[in-house]
Amino acid sequence: MRAEREARLRSDAQANRERILEVALVELTRSADVPLSAIAKKAGVGQGTLYRNFPSREALVLEIYRHEMRQVADTAAELLRTRAPDQALREWMGHLARFAMAKAGLADALHKAISASCGQEKPGHGQMTEAVALLLRANEEVGTIRPGVTTDDFLLAIAGLWQIGPDENGQARARRLLDLVMDGLRTGAPGPGAGRGRQPTGRAEPAGGPRASAGGGLRSSVAP
Repeated sequence: MRAEREARLRSDAQANRERILEVALVELTRSADVPLSAIAKKAGVGQGTLYRNFPSREALVLEIYRHEMRQVADTAAELLRTRAPDQALREWMGHLARFAMAKAGLADALHKAISASCGQEKPGHGQMTEAVALLLRANEEVGTIRPGVTTDDFLLAIAGLWQIGPDENGQARARRLLDLVMDGLRTGAPGPGAGRGRQPTGRAEPAGGPRASAGGGLRSSVAP
């Protein structure tokens, strides 16, 4: 009986946490300065419950972004299980574009949170680079992209996504940008099967020193 009660309490606590994150994402996307008391009220929890899970506004904002980025990153492996590598890469890029535009309103809250946290790196960056490396490696192994593309190369190439707003022209602009990036990746590709047996380059540094990293900030179908 005691074990069942403890399990129920843990389940309730997890449900509260997930509800807080869901409500906070919506509210902080609308306004970076929304009171935490308003988030707690809309989530149907007390302020004490909110602060037990997230002791500060910064902790809440960073966890939201981390959670969302994790979902985007996890999609890479899912797509590779059901798509050809080049199709998986292009579709994942579309997921990333929609994520970037849909969460544009969260950018202000994230900037404030990172500034208050001594300028730490955006949460989820490591997960994102791992997802990119997985997709690039899968494509290089079958020869559908040019050899030697690193994760830094890719992230720098798509950095423009974070400058595209969620207006009516945003999707078309993102689709054009990603098509150009995909065309560039295919230029010089040896062709399907030609890359098998070669060791992919991963994050190798280019000659002349390290390359600067580009950070950033998904749902289905290829568009954008």
